[in-house]
Amino acid sequence: MGCSNCSSTGGCSSTGCGDNGNCNSGGCNKLNTFDWLANMEMPDMAQLDVVELSFKDNMRKAFYRLPPYLQIHTGDLVAVESKSGGYDIGRVSLMGELVRLQMKKKRVKPNAILPNVLRTANERDLERLAEARAAEQETMVRARVLARELQLDMKIGAVEYQGDRRKATFYYTADGRVDFRELIRIFAREFRVKIEMRQIGARQESALIGGLGPCGRELCCSTWLTDFKSVSTTAARYQNLAINQSKLSGQCGRLKCCLNFELNTYLDALKTFPKHIHRLETEKGSAQLLKTDIFKRIMYFAYQKEFGGMEVFPLSVERVQEIAAQNKKGQKPYHLSEFIVDNKTSHHFNKETGPDDFVDGSGSLELSELKEDRKRNNRKRKRKRKPKNPTNQGPKGPQPTENKTKPSRSKSNRKKRPRNSQNNKAKHDANKK
Repeated sequence: MGCSNCSSTGGCSSTGCGDNGNCNSGGCNKLNTFDWLANMEMPDMAQLDVVELSFKDNMRKAFYRLPPYLQIHTGDLVAVESKSGGYDIGRVSLMGELVRLQMKKKRVKPNAILPNVLRTANERDLERLAEARAAEQETMVRARVLARELQLDMKIGAVEYQGDRRKATFYYTADGRVDFRELIRIFAREFRVKIEMRQIGARQESALIGGLGPCGRELCCSTWLTDFKSVSTTAARYQNLAINQSKLSGQCGRLKCCLNFELNTYLDALKTFPKHIHRLETEKGSAQLLKTDIFKRIMYFAYQKEFGGMEVFPLSVERVQEIAAQNKKGQKPYHLSEFIVDNKTSHHFNKETGPDDFVDGSGSLELSELKEDRKRNNRKRKRKRKPKNPTNQGPKGPQPTENKTKPSRSKSNRKKRPRNSQNNKAKHDANKK
């Protein structure tokens, strides 16, 4: 009996055939599994007619309406409409369902009026775009000179030309509002393009300029970070960082954005720590809290000695809570050494033994050896020094000098100098006569 799904007279053994293997002929026209999956009606992820474009190395991004007759892909350069006239050149950064999520994040409605994508960029468009990008640096330098001549309290950080070089956008930073009406007239007469002034903040300026952070990687604001949230010194305090403005500030002069990245992790870890416990009372005295290791869950307390010495005791969070509960009841333990954490990774500073896990980077070299080397070097320097009186040196070296005692300069032996030099000169002339 032939296969019911194909024209073969024998049994079909093709994968995906509905005859359950009754047809053994090799001439079956039934589609295999891969062809069947390929012809399935699956939802098109690129049905949304809106694309996201980036301009000038992700300096800015915008949404544009895609016409149905144009077929483009992510990464293509396209010519788009400009609100001020002409056209601009951008690169497709997102398409499909990802654009819908991005529009929801940016609070842009799907039925909003958006400019259209005109066409894919041709060779002439790319040539004009390269000319515009090459002229931006020179334009920025000239614009700074003109703004300084007008004595405007502003700093021009970047310049962006439109793709057809009909418009230039000047990004500037300023502490307050700036009256740049006269500056715009000078710019238009100098550069012969449409001028747009856009004020930005210090963080946006760093994102435009770019650079490397102290971590060795490119700045987050110039790569992936788009939302700039306020950063306070409280984030540094929760992470037990020293409040040093120069170390906590980024290239923008503001606090680093990365202080907020791990803040939630620190806050979750601090929930189990005892609050408002800065001092523990024992029979040996009162111990103050010096430092808290959040992830090791260790709190360091120390007694203040008479001569400024300090002995630090690492205590676990549970031990601190136990001692604090005893203090509330009016009880005091004998000494904090009874509650020290038995952990090799904890920093136990002791006067006699020193820190447990401290490794001296200089190897086995001791302080006494360093002192001996220093004395030896000092002796060598003294031998190489020249004598104090080089005039007494003869052909065979310095000659011995007699010990002559200098007369004491007492008040009686000192010669009084005349106060009036003119009178003294007149007396000298009279004596000669």
